[in-house]
Amino acid sequence: MKNDRREFLRLSGLGSLAFVGGSIAGYGNPEGLLTNVPARSQRFNMSGYAAPKIETVRIGFIGLGMRGPGGVDAMSKIEGVEIKGLCDIRPKEVEKVQKLLEGTPHNPDTYTNGDYAYKEMVDRDDIDLIYIATPWEWHVPMAVYAMEAGKHVAVEVPAAKTVEECWELVETSERTKKHCMMLENTCYDFFELLTLNMARQGYFGEIIHGEGAYIHDLLEQNFSKNGYEDMWRLRENKGRNGDLYPTHGLGPICQIMNINRGDRMDYLIALSSNDFSMAEKAKELAAEDDFYDEFVGNNYRGNINTMAIKTKNGRSMMIQHDVSSPRPYSRIHLVSGTKAFARKWPSPAKVARGHNWLDKAEMKALEEEYTPAIVKKVGAMAKQIGGHGGMDFIMRWRLIDCLRNGLPLDQDVYDAASWSVVTPLSEISVANRAQSIDVPDFTNGAWKTNAPVDLTLTGGGTTKVLLNG
Repeated sequence: MKNDRREFLRLSGLGSLAFVGGSIAGYGNPEGLLTNVPARSQRFNMSGYAAPKIETVRIGFIGLGMRGPGGVDAMSKIEGVEIKGLCDIRPKEVEKVQKLLEGTPHNPDTYTNGDYAYKEMVDRDDIDLIYIATPWEWHVPMAVYAMEAGKHVAVEVPAAKTVEECWELVETSERTKKHCMMLENTCYDFFELLTLNMARQGYFGEIIHGEGAYIHDLLEQNFSKNGYEDMWRLRENKGRNGDLYPTHGLGPICQIMNINRGDRMDYLIALSSNDFSMAEKAKELAAEDDFYDEFVGNNYRGNINTMAIKTKNGRSMMIQHDVSSPRPYSRIHLVSGTKAFARKWPSPAKVARGHNWLDKAEMKALEEEYTPAIVKKVGAMAKQIGGHGGMDFIMRWRLIDCLRNGLPLDQDVYDAASWSVVTPLSEISVANRAQSIDVPDFTNGAWKTNAPVDLTLTGGGTTKVLLNG
């Protein structure tokens, strides 16, 4: 069953670029990002799905580079968690994480024997959740294998790289009834949660427009030999021209607009600047070190990508991506409504009611009134534990609390797919002079009746934080 749809596509021999949600037949299709996707009906609606309660969530981790160790450390501080397995192709990285767990009740088995060692761990009967923090190309194969093996999945961003991969996640999750959550941590940052609750309570009035971004100068890190294993992230920037990392800015705006839960993304356009720094950086480094020779002469993505998205209910979004220019860090996070306006960057975050910015006293009163239950519950402890200021921990705690209490997840497989699919669609739009591209409806129409994300902790909030591990 794992490759049914992929085999269908191969056998069908259909050469057009038509797909569910729209068609760009005749347009350029870089790297085969868009393949023919047959019409489908929803097998099972995973939005709002409450899987059976798991009193003790047994976790296996795949990938212990930049993101994995933080996940292990955080999960060891949450009640009702048992870390059963650690997997990475580099034994030294596994050993480092084992040391993090010294003095805790966790004594996981380790898996380091090659690229597919993760399958041995996933096939175990005593694991409930697979946590994936590997290079992007492995996300879908690992997530699909885990769901097929009866495990829930939490996967780092982006969840998928192509349109077909997005559909593969959706169809596997629906068929197996296993959660597939993309670990979009920015949805759990404090101001993002505040503005989400404000939107829920009608503070902004009707939401008109939102903006998000990932503006983070990673030029030196991407070219560093000590950065990403085998320079994988730099390689992602070769031959791909679009918004390669949209979800940090997109996710919180989608939740505020109830995307997949009352509204959905309809179509997008995208354009990129030229590359003014990566090719030059490669030449500069290669002149001193022949290690970098293979990175010279490549077509790197444009420094800045700007994407505009229209929703079915008439709202608009602007999403930017820039990780190779010397700009101050920003995810923008801007919300514009008929009654109020909010903007997180440049700091400090500000809110305007009408045409006037709120003063400090008014902002404090606003925070007291609209801070959601999840922040009141674990926000202070999350800041103490850390992880991007605490948002990483809030996200991980919330995932475990939902699984232990049998609650729907805040981010389901439709979010993972729709927030990720804008990357290949942006690449196609850029390659076609910013032509508009339809966004697939991964919910098959269920977005019209799916309930918004619940911020009340109803039925949950029972999981304790174990500050001492």
